[in-house]
Amino acid sequence: MKSLIVNAPSGAYEVRVENGLITEIGRHLTGILPTQTRIMVIADRNVGKLYGDKVVESLIGAGYDFRVFNIPPGEMQKSLGMYAQLFDVLLMMGIDRTSALVALGGGVVGDLVGFVAATFMRGVPFVQVPTSLLAQVDSSVGGKVAVNHPVVKNLVGTFYQPVVVLADPQVLYTLPNEEYVAGLGEVVKYGMIRSLELFAYLEQRHDAVLSLDPRALEHVVSTCIAIKADIVAADEREKGLRAILNFGHTVAHALEAATAYSKFRHGEAVAIGLMCETRLAVKLGLAAPEVEDRLGALLGWLGLPTKQSHVQPDQLVHLMLLDKKVSAGRMRFALPKAIGEAIVVDDVKTPDVLTALG
Repeated sequence: MKSLIVNAPSGAYEVRVENGLITEIGRHLTGILPTQTRIMVIADRNVGKLYGDKVVESLIGAGYDFRVFNIPPGEMQKSLGMYAQLFDVLLMMGIDRTSALVALGGGVVGDLVGFVAATFMRGVPFVQVPTSLLAQVDSSVGGKVAVNHPVVKNLVGTFYQPVVVLADPQVLYTLPNEEYVAGLGEVVKYGMIRSLELFAYLEQRHDAVLSLDPRALEHVVSTCIAIKADIVAADEREKGLRAILNFGHTVAHALEAATAYSKFRHGEAVAIGLMCETRLAVKLGLAAPEVEDRLGALLGWLGLPTKQSHVQPDQLVHLMLLDKKVSAGRMRFALPKAIGEAIVVDDVKTPDVLTALG
């Protein structure tokens, strides 16, 4: 088992990465949550079908009292409507402030359940059990929890750290291929903003990564978690350094909102955003053209999109101006200076953004 500590200022917690961990959830929780804690497992319905029984068996074996509730899959569930529905479910099932929530699923479930946990009875503990690549390498770590507004992604949310993250890379073998590939968009982001070594590894070993080679998978997951843990420890609430994690996401969130969260998987939108925002960095003279060329080649090798034709650039800019990262009417971008290095820029002019989106 690999263990990484996220030293968040609001409280440190562990991220455990281990093949087969999904069958040992109960055992892993016993050192963190008292066995008299009532556990509420909220799962993506598809994930529940695959792993729900294993999680239930492990909780029974550990002596926990628990309840299970499955929600439909998809980004549309990350809504205020589902948020309110889950409060009804928690009350109906007797969950109180001595209970704990377990998020079993991908990024949608983790974000949604985390936000419910942060606000139910002013906060109850929650556990992240990420089952998608995107969730394992990114969204399950760092404490950003939220639901979407119909116009702006992640508009309604807060910072609320889990008590532990339990990641089993082995569950990624049951992911649909397109979901796994989409998650690689976030992996590429980490190479671009913080690790030339990771980026080069993806260039050299993309075939192994795409075939879910166990060693490659473990390396990718643990490297991304370590990078994010380091950033979150330095800047939990995104006052400075953590903003580089938004690379690719200013465009991506606008693209997702413009298409009603139904056209692109998050990682696909991020890949397009990475390309557009790198093009912007090149245009502004922050990055050399080679950075854009290498990024485009890597995204192509991984089977990720690099452009889109569904939304006009001016519509994307309009939505970007509604983004929560906007300050004093100015769009803020995390942009690469080189592979492995990113900065935050907040004086970008709209014509330059439109050109980069074209």
